[in-house]
Amino acid sequence: MKLEGKVAIVTGAASGFGRGIAERFVLEGARVVLADINGAGVREVATSLGDSAVAVTCDVSQKADVDAMVRAATEAFGGLDIVVNNAGITHKNRPLLDVGEAEFDRIYAVNVKSIYLSTLAAVPRMEKRGAGIIINIASTAGVRPRPGLTWYNGSKGAVITLTKSLAVELAPKYIRVNAINPVMGETGMLTQFMGVPDTPENRAKFLATIPMGRLSRPHDIANAALFLAEPAASFITGVALDVDGGRCV
Repeated sequence: MKLEGKVAIVTGAASGFGRGIAERFVLEGARVVLADINGAGVREVATSLGDSAVAVTCDVSQKADVDAMVRAATEAFGGLDIVVNNAGITHKNRPLLDVGEAEFDRIYAVNVKSIYLSTLAAVPRMEKRGAGIIINIASTAGVRPRPGLTWYNGSKGAVITLTKSLAVELAPKYIRVNAINPVMGETGMLTQFMGVPDTPENRAKFLATIPMGRLSRPHDIANAALFLAEPAASFITGVALDVDGGRCV
């Protein structure tokens, strides 16, 4: 198993990409702290994964919650090797002038500030292990932005830049930092990204922009996260890996 003996945290693990990543990591031998603001949902997922998983209710924009999440890894499993910053939100696809300040602030708190908070909490624990891995779930929106999602696009561009800067600064500590850029996915946020009902006709318009002709799925992102976390990727850092069916070519 590729992650045997490793301890990981996955945020936003109650559903979608986060759930897929957590399930794959457990399958590959990791012990995983599943974190999500949806406490009931994340507990259900953790229960389904057995003794290798524990659930934590966490708002990733709040320092106290993030600190408690990282402590949970040490208390439950004795340390921390991998953090996957997957939790994220968006605004509904609409003109940029129609997005309110409170919504803007929340997007940046969840998508960007969360990486700041988890880095502060996790890096000292990783230093004690002599190495570590941080994987940030960014988006193709940070590379090839779509109209109507301007403020979300900017938050994911920040995630990509932070990933590269963290990678350079943390490399001497043997902490690797990479990002994954999913194309629009089959998750709970799909209708917000589209800005219209998810009908076959509306979906076809978005699929036409993806050369491989489908949306991303949780297993696509889980497979990419596993690769970046496993020993085979030990010399890879500062990469923003497009998992997009050719969207960004």
